[in-house]
Amino acid sequence: MEVTEPILHVDMDAFYASVEIVKDPSLRGKPVIVGGQGGRGVVTSASYEARAFGVRSAMPMITAHRLCPDAVFLPNVFDDYQDFSKRIRTVFDSYSPLVEPLSLDEAFLDVAGSVKLFGPPVDIAGRIKSDIAGLGLPCTVGVAPNKFLAKLASTRGKPNGLLVVKSDAVARFLDPLPVDALWGVGAVTAETLRRLGLETVGDVAAMPRRTLERALGDSLGAHLHNLARGIDERAVTPHEPAKSVGSEETFSFDLDDTSEILREILRLADRTAARLRAKSLCGRTVTLKVRFSNFKTITRSRTVGAELDTAAEIYSAVKDLYLKLDPERPRIRLLGVSVTSLVPGPPRRQLLLGEGRPTPWNEAAGAVDDIRRRFGEGAVTPATLLDRLR
Repeated sequence: MEVTEPILHVDMDAFYASVEIVKDPSLRGKPVIVGGQGGRGVVTSASYEARAFGVRSAMPMITAHRLCPDAVFLPNVFDDYQDFSKRIRTVFDSYSPLVEPLSLDEAFLDVAGSVKLFGPPVDIAGRIKSDIAGLGLPCTVGVAPNKFLAKLASTRGKPNGLLVVKSDAVARFLDPLPVDALWGVGAVTAETLRRLGLETVGDVAAMPRRTLERALGDSLGAHLHNLARGIDERAVTPHEPAKSVGSEETFSFDLDDTSEILREILRLADRTAARLRAKSLCGRTVTLKVRFSNFKTITRSRTVGAELDTAAEIYSAVKDLYLKLDPERPRIRLLGVSVTSLVPGPPRRQLLLGEGRPTPWNEAAGAVDDIRRRFGEGAVTPATLLDRLR
C-alpha cells in the first residue's frame, strides 16, 4: 500500500504557557505570558488569550506589559518544559521510530512504516493529538507528502488543528499563499520577488528556474523553484547530532567595562563547557556573538588546533576574539559563546596538578559537574564570578 502523505509535523501550541496552565489549572482561559522578567526580558510563549492583545514570542516583555497589563506574567521554568517535552517524545516514539525533533515543542515524524499498525497517516495524527491532549496540552499537526508541506500545514492549521495536504492538491494549497510562506524568504528576498512581479507562491512556481537563479543566485533560486512546486526531498532524520552548543544572555543594562565584559564571557564559557560535557561532546571552533546597544550584531570565530570542552580553554579563545574587536565599539547589549565542529568527547589532553601524576582535563571537569549535579550550579564556580553568588 503506497502512503502518499507519510510526513507529520507536530507543533505544540503556546507550549511554555500551556505547560504553566497544566501546572496551575486556574490559569485556563486567562492571558498567560512566559518569559524573562528583567528589564530586557523577552516573551518566550504567550497563550492565545494573550495573543489576542497582540503579544507575540520574542517581543520585549516591556511591550507585552503595555499591550496586556492584566496578563499573568511568569518566568521560564525550563526543567518543567523539558520534562513535558520528554513525555511528548514518548508519544511520538510509540507511533514511529523515525522522529526528528526540531526543538522542545515540535518534531517531524515519518509514519509510512506505521500504517499497518495504526492506520492511515491522518488517523495517526489524530491519535497523537489525542494522546498529547491526555497530557493536558494542545498541539497542531500537519500531514503532507514532505517536510516542507507538513510544517506549512501545521502553521496554517493553528491553533489545535489537524490539516492535511493531499499529494494531488499541493498546487491548490500552495499557489494562493504569499511568497514569504516559502522557507528562505525573508523581507529582503520577498521584496526582490515582488520587484519581479511575484506576489504568491503560484507566481514563483510559474517563473522559469533560470530567471529565479539570475535574480536570487543559483542556490536560493533553485531552492525556491522546488519549494514553490511542493518539492522537498529531505528525509526525516532521527537523532540528528547537535551542530553547535552555546549560551548567550541579554543584559539588563549595557556593558562597556572590559573587566565586566570578560567576567560575563567567562560565565558564558563555563556554562557552554558544562553543556558540552553533559552531551558528551567537544569541539574545535569557538564563536563569540556580540550585540551592541545600537542592535548591530557581529560574530567572530576561531578554530583551535585540538578539541576542547572546558571553561578555561573556551574562555581563552573567546577572550582573544573579544580583545581584537575595535576598542571604539558601542556599549554591549548581548553576549554569546558557542562551540562548533563538534565530535564525541571528551578530548584526550592532560592537566598537570602540582607534581603528581597527569590528570585528564575531563576528570577535573567531570568532578565539577558531579558536584554541581549534587549541590546545585553555584556549588563550584570560577573565583572571578564568586560575587555573583552573594
